[in-house]
Amino acid sequence: MICRVNDLRYKEVICVQDGSCLGCVDDVEFDLSTGCITALVVGGDYKVLGMFGKGEDYVICWKDIKVIGDDTILVCCPPPRPRSCKQRGGMLDKFLK
Repeated sequence: MICRVNDLRYKEVICVQDGSCLGCVDDVEFDLSTGCITALVVGGDYKVLGMFGKGEDYVICWKDIKVIGDDTILVCCPPPRPRSCKQRGGMLDKFLK
């Protein structure tokens, strides 16, 4: 199967360990010396209707990818841990205190 980098964008990334959807592929990382893809980058969730930016991106190593399908990518890696409100420290959290 031939796949372009642009074909990877917007595919849902699913964690096979718990079946959770990690998000969609936003970007890829590759090694300039070898030309090989080293990781997929899944964009973080938007905060409060997208007005207060985005959460941190989640980087998935190429070795953790199990299957690339037509619509989804199955990965075997621990899902990102949700951060508590105290760790976020965003503007909305300060307003609600």
